[in-house]
Amino acid sequence: PVLSGLHFTLFAAVHCGMHFGRACFQHSCAISSFPLLTFRTLPSMSTLHPFPALRPPRELAARGSSLPYDVMNHREAEEMAARVSSLPYDVMNHREAEEMASGNDASFLHICRSDIDTSEAAIHAPETYAKARENLERFVREGYLFRDERPSFYIYRQIMWGRVQTGIVGCASVDEYASGAIKKHELTRREKELDRIEHFDACSAQTEPVFLAYRKHEGLSAIIREWIKFHKPEYDFTTEDGVTHILWPVSEPGTVEDIRKSFEEVDALYIADGHHRTASSAAVSARRRQRHPDYTGQEEFNYLMAVVFCDEDLFIMDYNRVIRDLNGLTEEEFMKKLRTSFDINPVDTIPGEGYAPRAKHEFGMYLNGRWYSATAKPGTFPAGHPIESLDCAILQANVLAPILGIDDPRTSDRIDFVGGIRGLGELERRCSGEMALAFSLYPVTMADLFRVADAGEIMPPKSTWFEPKLRSGLFIHTIEQ
Repeated sequence: PVLSGLHFTLFAAVHCGMHFGRACFQHSCAISSFPLLTFRTLPSMSTLHPFPALRPPRELAARGSSLPYDVMNHREAEEMAARVSSLPYDVMNHREAEEMASGNDASFLHICRSDIDTSEAAIHAPETYAKARENLERFVREGYLFRDERPSFYIYRQIMWGRVQTGIVGCASVDEYASGAIKKHELTRREKELDRIEHFDACSAQTEPVFLAYRKHEGLSAIIREWIKFHKPEYDFTTEDGVTHILWPVSEPGTVEDIRKSFEEVDALYIADGHHRTASSAAVSARRRQRHPDYTGQEEFNYLMAVVFCDEDLFIMDYNRVIRDLNGLTEEEFMKKLRTSFDINPVDTIPGEGYAPRAKHEFGMYLNGRWYSATAKPGTFPAGHPIESLDCAILQANVLAPILGIDDPRTSDRIDFVGGIRGLGELERRCSGEMALAFSLYPVTMADLFRVADAGEIMPPKSTWFEPKLRSGLFIHTIEQ
């Protein structure tokens, strides 16, 4: 019954990636060569589906341990979860992944970054994806991962710098993503999609979750509060980056049903982070539907694993820019051009701490060892436009393109992007070396993201930096046995 309603037909590349909606037509792929696939859409509601996760067992204390389960204490089990879990696959390069996993056969990087067990040259080769599958099977065989007996939701809490965000782990509908009911705000790169398509397909599992958000729902907040109040967590550990991760499995049928029904009252889910993983999960679903033309829609490959957070919990950091040169201009010429669109004032700062804008439409600028406040003048941007009023768009339209000649920041080698987690001192450090100029930006808000996604628009590149990152390896969704 949940699959009733209109059919949504789209073009998808089953063997070379998949793109949906407006973003599909902005790629250079030969769309006309894609096979025609059909996805079903639902009425205005959100689906979150419980699943029996593969996850680190609380009973297992050490790699390859032969001790019986009942001699293991809870703290030892939490240590095992900490040993298995890892940072997401895409926040590190090959060398960094090797170093992080060094000496730890239980590190989830052996699955999500299996190139550490093949070679950097073979990072996208079939043998690397086969190695991921082999390592996943080894983790299950050796007891690093086990499967829950019943379909469950999982309450996942993260604590960073005293801030708490609490989400629900479950599986969203591929059909809702394909129809646009799960809203996106970012374009995807085909090569990144292809990598996760091959990885998920080889593993027959979604090894890392998508990061989704929803507008606050009091019923869901109450369910989370009550479960946490009366149940002990399965895991509670702090990782090397200072982030605490706490997980409560929810398998009690009544509460599972309450969560499922509450999400049906949520009008829309939004991709906060993980657009490539979402698109890749949908592409693998399309492959499996082609292999199983008699599918019912209830198979696990019709869903994609996600952690879904209330918008009020989420923390978006600044995403800053460093530029290699002044496009042939002297400092005086550059400042003269800049003053046509910005009010510029020097500011005093402590070395290494930088200058953070105090409000939207103000920028910090670092040039020749000095910080300035640069505020966009009225009339230099359309205040009511969901995209063009964003600070990253204002900077692009008034500085990067017309003054510095950076027309496409996605492809230019004269600009780089620095996430706020690295601190403003990183901008000063970069400008003491190969870069000449830096801009610090006021962070985008969740309201900005929702407004863009609701309008069916795409945010400029490198607009949002979410912290903390979701931990990989605490839950895996197998899509077919």
